[in-house]
Amino acid sequence: MEKVIEEQKQGTSLILDQQENNTKKLFIESYGCQMNFSDSEIVASILANEGYNTTQNLEEADLVLVNTCSIRDKAEQTIRKRLEKYNAVKSINPSMKVGVLGCMAERLKSKFLEEEKIVDMVVGPDAYKDIPNLLKDVGEGRDAINVILSKEETYGDIAPVRLNSNGVTAFVSITRGCDNMCTFCVVPFTRGRERSREPQSIMEEIKDLHQRGFKEVTLLGQNVDSYLWYGGGLKKDYDKATDIQKATAVDFAQLLDMCATSFPKMRFRFSTSNPQDMHDEVIHVMAKHHNICKYIHLPVQSGSTRILHEMNRQHTREEYMDLVDRIYKIIPKISLSQDMITGFPTETEEDHQDTLSLMEYVKYDFGYMFAYSERPGTMAARKMEDDVPEVVKKRRLQEIVDLQQRIAMERTKRFVGDTVEVLIEKTSKRSDEHWSGRNSQNTTVVFPKENYKVGDFVLVKVSDCTSATLIGEAVGYSEMQ
Repeated sequence: MEKVIEEQKQGTSLILDQQENNTKKLFIESYGCQMNFSDSEIVASILANEGYNTTQNLEEADLVLVNTCSIRDKAEQTIRKRLEKYNAVKSINPSMKVGVLGCMAERLKSKFLEEEKIVDMVVGPDAYKDIPNLLKDVGEGRDAINVILSKEETYGDIAPVRLNSNGVTAFVSITRGCDNMCTFCVVPFTRGRERSREPQSIMEEIKDLHQRGFKEVTLLGQNVDSYLWYGGGLKKDYDKATDIQKATAVDFAQLLDMCATSFPKMRFRFSTSNPQDMHDEVIHVMAKHHNICKYIHLPVQSGSTRILHEMNRQHTREEYMDLVDRIYKIIPKISLSQDMITGFPTETEEDHQDTLSLMEYVKYDFGYMFAYSERPGTMAARKMEDDVPEVVKKRRLQEIVDLQQRIAMERTKRFVGDTVEVLIEKTSKRSDEHWSGRNSQNTTVVFPKENYKVGDFVLVKVSDCTSATLIGEAVGYSEMQ
């Protein structure tokens, strides 16, 4: 089966933070990438100041929001089914208000209100601070829509309400938007131009998480490696910065070093990287600090240089392979994962074989693999014919998935016999008697509970594995504890 992160499969509406004096109920679901889940925490914080606490009970909600994804047509169809469910509940509770947030809201804009009439409010990714005003518009019978993209908004001044949290791991957004105009991708159109968040606000958010007992932070952005804060706005305007701004600028390698140095008892991950922007300085910082996890999600999309050019990816097959070589040389025990699209317009069997051979070369530990889905508004949809038959897409995708499963099994087996450091995150799904956590390389590890607890850093002796999970027994606490 295609390996997809759990958040991409289903929405989540769990609760952590509540305010005693709030009387209204917010039900919020998130779909798609980790950035959407982080954004939902920002929205929950904004609405907490408007008297809303989150609830898991849809039927009791005063306000229902769904944070949406437009990366694939399947994701949008899932959202439409959820909206049908919301409106069925609303027919029983007419006072309930329903809103659409995020990328799908940005893409479809007023169509939700004008044509489909299935929501009361439409809010783009840069307009969440306007939600209180939009709710007033709804109450007064006016169309409530704000999908204006911003050149400055980073929500760096918002302390997120932690949703879908185990109290141990958390997301912290460091950039918004994307300047890479990949021909298959809607993100630049739904999230706007790239801008970086002021580093001090990032450090303050991490400090707050540390004081509240969180043990691991994932730094988030559409392209974290291009993080660049210089006291200005958009990254593309950096050339216009003053000498003082350039002298005090902070790039991603420096930010990562600041995080690891300032919070040595917290573990750090980051996502997502873009091969064209990952520099050796970042890899060296990862190697320098024990508390920076030895795992990089490094999307490639295709193993064919010709297809990469058609996708407007700013790297070749050879450049990607050279980057991978440097990563393995600097951090030999690192794990890598990929995003892969098969069946992109004009893809030939030779191109497909290039993808398979690249996978064999890199030896990815994990993979997120998809058949090409034409997205309205993208360059590929406007300029390219979706000419690879579905039957061919499905066959090629299955071959990619089968190969990834075989490689993943090989990669997971390398840990058998080793002792790995694990942060306990939750009870195992398969056994109430076992803990589940991840090692530095992002592989799930399960082991008997004994006297350990969620949030502990423990050393686990690995005795067995599946293609995605390590099995072992704890032998004591790690130096991170």
